[in-house]
Amino acid sequence: MSLESILLRCTFKHGDDKRDAGLTVPAGVRRVVDVPYGPDRRWNLLDVYRPKDAKGKLPVIVSVHGGGWVYGDKERYQYYCMSLAEQGFAVVNFNYGLAPRFKFPSQLRDVNAVFTWVLQNAEDYGFDTRRVFGVGDSAGAHLLGLFCCLCTEPDYAAQFPFSAPEGFKPTAVALNCGVYEITLDGKRDLTARLMGDLLPHKGTAEELRQISVLGHVTESFPPAFVMTCEGDFLAEAAPPLAEKLRSLGVPVSYHYYGDREHVLGHVFHCNMRLEAAAQCNRDECAYFKSFC
Repeated sequence: MSLESILLRCTFKHGDDKRDAGLTVPAGVRRVVDVPYGPDRRWNLLDVYRPKDAKGKLPVIVSVHGGGWVYGDKERYQYYCMSLAEQGFAVVNFNYGLAPRFKFPSQLRDVNAVFTWVLQNAEDYGFDTRRVFGVGDSAGAHLLGLFCCLCTEPDYAAQFPFSAPEGFKPTAVALNCGVYEITLDGKRDLTARLMGDLLPHKGTAEELRQISVLGHVTESFPPAFVMTCEGDFLAEAAPPLAEKLRSLGVPVSYHYYGDREHVLGHVFHCNMRLEAAAQCNRDECAYFKSFC
């Protein structure tokens, strides 16, 4: 593992521990935890959260966590995901295999497996498969974007030894503080350095083309809520994606939260103590409900 990945794991863990200290499970949420969705007993596990009083099938949100492809798990995202469930959704929160132990496209295969699991287990868990949404932030937004390309661009899908569920694409997605195009060209920023851990050949031109969301979006891409904020170190990545989708006729809702007097920071929406986070998450859930 690279020094950058080690430092990222330590830094992110410290921040997440501080952010979530003292949080508890909301009284109105029912949880089913550690459900297997694949063969790996550690990494292929998911949780399902639902409002306790909800009856029948609910629209479902699949959350793809961030963490620079090398950090994160469903425990780190449980409070954020339960806050979405409180707004009337079934929410699926899952682990996927992290780099450098798991190289791309292992992460994309796991994302695909979770959406497949949702469709196959809808009756048991009360999922409305006509309304399946996705949220992802940072590296999770990147992976969710690639999954949408897998569902909607046949030439791209042909590059992988696994297939998206036949005829399926998410009803709509929310892409939060993400990265959608990675170029090296001598750069030594954090994202570029992480490619050495994520990609089998450390970032060849062919590999970078394969992990480009911008390079594979088509007019069939799902409607998207694209979000960034003041203080997001990936803020410059969001406008090109929104503009590309608009140029293709894909419905896009672009949002920039905060300002110079209110610096929010990368993936601020996961901080349950911030009113700005609550507002962003309400906005995204309202966007999803517009498709229900």
